Amino acid sequence: QFEARLWRRADKKIKISNQEQASELVAALEQATYQVVKVEKKKRSRSPAPPFITSTLQQEAARKLRYTAQRTMAIAQRLYEGIELGTKGAVGLITYMRTDSTRIAKEAIEDGRSWIRDNLGTEYLPKKAPVYPSRKGTQDAHEAIRPTAVARTPKEMATYLKKEDLALYELIWKRFVASQMSPAQLDQTVMEVAAGEFTLRASGTVIRFPGFMQLYIEGSDNGEAGLEEGLKLPDLKEGSSLKLIELTPKQHFTQPPPRFTEASLIRELEEQGIGRPSTYASIMGVIQKKEYTKKEKGRFKPTELGMLVNDLLVDNFPEVLNVA
Repeated sequence: QFEARLWRRADKKIKISNQEQASELVAALEQATYQVVKVEKKKRSRSPAPPFITSTLQQEAARKLRYTAQRTMAIAQRLYEGIELGTKGAVGLITYMRTDSTRIAKEAIEDGRSWIRDNLGTEYLPKKAPVYPSRKGTQDAHEAIRPTAVARTPKEMATYLKKEDLALYELIWKRFVASQMSPAQLDQTVMEVAAGEFTLRASGTVIRFPGFMQLYIEGSDNGEAGLEEGLKLPDLKEGSSLKLIELTPKQHFTQPPPRFTEASLIRELEEQGIGRPSTYASIMGVIQKKEYTKKEKGRFKPTELGMLVNDLLVDNFPEVLNVA
């Protein structure tokens, strides 16, 4: 058993404008015979995400922990300044949290690789340490955000950290260690099934070797999840006959782009070159404090004041906003 989606008819998109046409299409599919006409299998690898910089830490903490940018930076400040670890006294658990560089110190790379080798096995350790080039315009004053010692695992730090501090430390620790691990190996399969004059397509991706995904998978914004990892298709050959088990018509409407979350807005600011790592959190706070926007279900919604200010800026500063 597997699911497939109707996607074309005689090399053209199917357009349905009313309920009667939809019913006719369903009736035709119920009477059709099904046969596999094409099977494509591709092997691909997926590399880990680079270690955190300020913007990506804020984005990921918003996605996975529901932390605001300001809350994330406050917690990171505590982790950087030092946490009391019993008889060891105050110890800084992470490197400086305001940075735009993915550079990692050589000693830290060896620290991470040793932990992977000893705890996960050599198959999870690439022959050479991955290199993550920083973006153009990076100041590179500080290295990436990482744990100061990989041996201080989240499990060992749980005794000393508050719940919210531990959650962020675990995120930073896993992201850094995963960045030094082997790529994941995936099997991607695309199958086309003929159903009378129609064609259906099913796709799935199976994790052949988890690699870094054994420890950490980066979150995504607005449903940008990519391939359907874990959805396994049956091993069918071209020419195989199939039996229809169930037909489920669904109506879909074109949706406008979703409103910004803190994570997606920070990413947009970074891509547009607006602000610096040290200012993203304050920008998130200002647009709410000034009541230019408010949050609804975790997304920013412009207020009447915000739209008025925006219109005034567009009208009066077109050269700054690149508006014709």
